[in-house]
Amino acid sequence: MQTRYTIADYLVERLGECGIDHLFGVPGDYNLQFLDHVIDSPRVRWVGCANELNAAYAADGYARIHGAGALLTTFGVGELSALNGVAGSYAEYVPVLHIVGAPVTASQQRGDLVHHTLGDGDFSHFYDMSRHVSVARARLTASSACRDIDSVLREMLLEKRPGYLLLPADVANAPATPPGTPLLPVDRAADEQALAAFTRAARELLSPARSVSMLADFLALRWGLQPQLQRWVTTQKIPHATMLMGKGLFNEQLPGFVGTYSGEASDEITRRAIEEADVTLCIGTRFADTLTAGFSQRIAAQSSIELQPFAARVGKRWFSGITLAQAAAALEGITSTQPLNQDIPTRPDAPERAPDAGSLTQRSFWQSVQAALRPGDIVLADQGTAAFGAASLRLPENAGLIVQPLWGSIGYTLPAAFGAQTAAPERRTLLIIGDGAAQLTIQELGSMLRDGLRPVILLLNNDGYTVERAIHGPTQRYNDISAWNWTRLPEALSLDCQAQSLRVSGVEELQDALAAVASPRQLALIEVMLPKDDIPPLLRAVTRALEARNSEE
Repeated sequence: MQTRYTIADYLVERLGECGIDHLFGVPGDYNLQFLDHVIDSPRVRWVGCANELNAAYAADGYARIHGAGALLTTFGVGELSALNGVAGSYAEYVPVLHIVGAPVTASQQRGDLVHHTLGDGDFSHFYDMSRHVSVARARLTASSACRDIDSVLREMLLEKRPGYLLLPADVANAPATPPGTPLLPVDRAADEQALAAFTRAARELLSPARSVSMLADFLALRWGLQPQLQRWVTTQKIPHATMLMGKGLFNEQLPGFVGTYSGEASDEITRRAIEEADVTLCIGTRFADTLTAGFSQRIAAQSSIELQPFAARVGKRWFSGITLAQAAAALEGITSTQPLNQDIPTRPDAPERAPDAGSLTQRSFWQSVQAALRPGDIVLADQGTAAFGAASLRLPENAGLIVQPLWGSIGYTLPAAFGAQTAAPERRTLLIIGDGAAQLTIQELGSMLRDGLRPVILLLNNDGYTVERAIHGPTQRYNDISAWNWTRLPEALSLDCQAQSLRVSGVEELQDALAAVASPRQLALIEVMLPKDDIPPLLRAVTRALEARNSEE
């Protein structure tokens, strides 16, 4: 039991203030001093992971549900293993604090030849590497650690991107004074002149418009605009859509939601509602290749307004120093004063119910999943057939979708599901992941079982890297994987296995299995046997675009 208040205690207390109640990671000798204080904390719980990469993915999934997350690794070997996951958080705007336990300060100052280093006495290599995937960093010292911790956390929360703290073992145990004031994020002050100029330009563009549509995406989710946007489109009857990363932002069951926009691969009703409006409001969007079927979006700059976290565009003119919330409030005020008599397009029909019998296909699989979704579900779909099939789903009220199509690291969603259900154990977590992706991160299944979590895992067994086969080399052996006995894995990864496992190959079998896990009481792994070369229609359009781009000379 710790008796003296230390810098480690200060950091743990600040984590709790940020709403970070769980710390994911892997112990190592350089972080064990700090870990003792985490174990003693009444607020922050330690969550050990199978490896550091999985810990980074889990912290990311936790943060997407909880608002912020954190992971702990040891110096060098641990932090570099986690770097891929942290980079994904950086690319997709997820605030995750990466704490790295480091050798004691004196050892670093002497340049000692200690383990987990490159053997050259230079302890700055990995800190420098983190610079590219973190928005704020600090090497903590006994004299300035508390101030630096607050600074990094504030910047991380403001920018919605990872922060990095290098914590030497001796600094963790150095004395500190408890914080005297709460850690309040400092919002950037509005540039009132820029906001006024933006509002004038937006009013000029919107005034003659007879039709206005809204395309909002994941950055609107990250910056907390969901309640405002839902109210806006409902009260003003504006046709609206998201892209894949933003699914769940709107209530997809209400009139006015016209579907998931994917450029030329969109349903025709969705495409026309977004591309043919007199003015399209693009709120928090990022037009990546995988989200737009190879940059096939047709949204003209001169007839659109774009809102980004700290800037906004009207036509071809940009205005800096304006936040998403400020710009969105200004636009809502403008559109509320000019009632639009536009027709609301009839939304695409939800996928019809799957047939009651027959072998499973991608089509019948997604039809069955659609019928089984429940309000409040957290759905995670890994990169590949899972993510692009999920684009066709119409989510129930208060359900959310976690995908990673920008960073696109396969295997991400299995540990992310661990983090997401840790953040919200009262919600059903539904993970859809391919066999190839699952082989990368399956170890975290053991952590789920250890912690008594109850995710529903739909493991799509289509005999290898089907998404890669669709892009290039459908018969090449580099797209093959080893065949695993998937339904036996839960038993192998837990001596006290509390799980149900089964394999399904027919529609009726899948529907029965999904009905049985409507309110899961234990972890469920359902191996879904699918044709090797069958892919969702959206993925076919995306893979054609990727192959064409990769073949450019």
